[in-house]
Amino acid sequence: MFTGLVAGMGRIVSVAESPGGRRFTIARGTLPVEDPLALGESIAVSGCCLTVVAIDRETFDVEAGPETLLRTNLGARVIGDAVNLERALRVGDRLGGHFVQGHVDDTATLIERRTEGEWEFLAFSIHPRHTRLLVPKGSIAIDGVSLTLVDVAADRFSIMLIPHTLAATTLGEAAAGCRVNVELDVLAKHVERLLGRS
Repeated sequence: MFTGLVAGMGRIVSVAESPGGRRFTIARGTLPVEDPLALGESIAVSGCCLTVVAIDRETFDVEAGPETLLRTNLGARVIGDAVNLERALRVGDRLGGHFVQGHVDDTATLIERRTEGEWEFLAFSIHPRHTRLLVPKGSIAIDGVSLTLVDVAADRFSIMLIPHTLAATTLGEAAAGCRVNVELDVLAKHVERLLGRS
């Protein structure tokens, strides 16, 4: 379980293909070093919950299987790409974002970006099957970042980014046409399931 509050940005330094999957070596970048990673722990890499399978002083390795590569943008990541990093929530930690599982539902495409003062407005296109679970002022995780929805239409949604988010996450560099990982609000998904809607 995560909160969508990115702890640091890392960078992919190696990508190795394996049968049906990929292994990534990631430089921990701005991830705080005072609390070292542990082998086998969960870490969100641009919103994808992955397992740490190797650790070095400056890097760590994770593996992504076929389902993860199919549903996320990790299959298109290359050496040098920046990624958002968040360690799993501990009992007693502040929940500053919203409940994020690291289970990406789909990807969305950035279709519009404009500056509004010190803020940035971003609009994304997404498959219409997902927008029924989105509401203005509701929560969404984009590349692992907990954000508040501004507007929602049949096949798109928009957000606003404050200067801190622009500086501290990969969304600050996102350009039109890029694909981002999207996790819908898990509470909305459960309510829909309980109501028997498909």
